[in-house]
Amino acid sequence: MSTVAEMSALGWRGGGEAWLWRRQLWAWEEEMVEECKALLADVVLQDNVTDYWVWRPDPSGGYSVQGAYDLLTSRGHKRLLRNRLPTKDNLVRRHIIPQGVDLCVVGCGVPETDQHLFLSCPAFAPLWGLERSWVDISAVDPSQLHDHFVQFMHSAGGPLVRRSFLQLLWLCTIWVLWHERNSRICKTKEMTVHQMLDKVKTHPSGE
Repeated sequence: MSTVAEMSALGWRGGGEAWLWRRQLWAWEEEMVEECKALLADVVLQDNVTDYWVWRPDPSGGYSVQGAYDLLTSRGHKRLLRNRLPTKDNLVRRHIIPQGVDLCVVGCGVPETDQHLFLSCPAFAPLWGLERSWVDISAVDPSQLHDHFVQFMHSAGGPLVRRSFLQLLWLCTIWVLWHERNSRICKTKEMTVHQMLDKVKTHPSGE
C-alpha cells in the first residue's frame, strides 16, 4: 500500500502512475476511484508545512464521537435515500456497465436496485428481522427505503436516545449489507445472515 507522499510523487492527476492497478477494476470500483480523484483534485501538498490532523466538520473543536455521529446521520444516509449508490441499476443508467449484467449478486435473478438489495433480497432481507428480535421491536417492513428508515427509527418509540440508537443501527446495517454485496462481487468469503448480524453488533462504527 502506497503512502500519500508516494502517490503524490507518482502523480495523482489524470493519467498519473498513482492510479495504476495490479488488476482490472470492477465497475463499482472505478466509480469509487473517480470519486477519490475528485476529492484529491483540490488538495495541494506543501513541503515546508508540517502535517497535522484536522477534523474538517469542526476544525476548532476537533473530533468527537457526537460530531462523528452527527456527520454520519446527516450525510451518510442521504446518498442512499437519494438513490445515488453505485448499484447495478444505477451503473446501467449511467452507461458504466451494459444492460443484462444488472442482476443481484446473490443469484436470485432480480435486477439490483437499492430497494431490492437492502429490503427484499432473499439473502439480505432476513437481517432486518433478526435485528428487530435483537432490540425487541416488531413491525412490518415498508417497501421503500425512506419509509423503512423512518419506521425503523420510530418503531420503538421512547426517548430521543433510543431513536438515535436505532437510527445509527439502521445505518450500520446498510453499511454491512453494502460491504457484503461488494465482497460477493469480488468473490471473497460470503457471510450468513447471522454473521452479518454479529458484524453489525461488533462494528457499530462501521470500521
